[in-house]
Amino acid sequence: MHRGSYGLFVCALALAGANALAAGGASGARSQYKWRDASGALHYSDALPADAAQYGYEIVNAQGLVIKRVERAKTADEKAAAKAELAKAQALREESDARARTDAQLLTAYPAESDLKRAQQQKLDLLDQQVSAARISLRSQEQALADQLAHAAEVERNGKTLPDAQAKQIAETQKQVDAQRAALARRESDHAAAAAKFEAETARYRELKAKLAQRAQGQ
Repeated sequence: MHRGSYGLFVCALALAGANALAAGGASGARSQYKWRDASGALHYSDALPADAAQYGYEIVNAQGLVIKRVERAKTADEKAAAKAELAKAQALREESDARARTDAQLLTAYPAESDLKRAQQQKLDLLDQQVSAARISLRSQEQALADQLAHAAEVERNGKTLPDAQAKQIAETQKQVDAQRAALARRESDHAAAAAKFEAETARYRELKAKLAQRAQGQ
């Protein structure tokens, strides 16, 4: 065979081989679905059955390697649980963010602990004034009620009937006394709650300041 013809023949063979390999690679590169049914039996197929999504499946390449995994469909209870867990995580994130903002505001508003204690004491003093005012008002109303009741008792001792107007006045004063006692209890509760809040706030402030100091020493 002529040398030039021989070279063309080799090139033709090489080209044919390359085309054959390409064709084989294309046909061999087809992906398959892999899944297990309800009994746990393993299946492979070129098409995905309708019930495979119920159990989950994988897509594998020609070499059997997993290229995609699809989890099984969740039940209604599992979806509800996942939704609740997501909501819980979101609430925790929001709580953490709110706490971080509160901490930052606390440190910004009060450069020193003395500033914080001064502001707290001013609020407690105001609550003390409200408690004192409620107590004075209660004593006044209790005294008015005592006087009215004493007058009513005197009328009865004299064998007379207490006028309706005075009886209504006594009942109204009693309502005012009851309302003022409830108001005083709320004021005292507010004062106790504020004192507890300020104690916790001071402890948190000291904790934050200590962390800042440690951070500064570590730099």
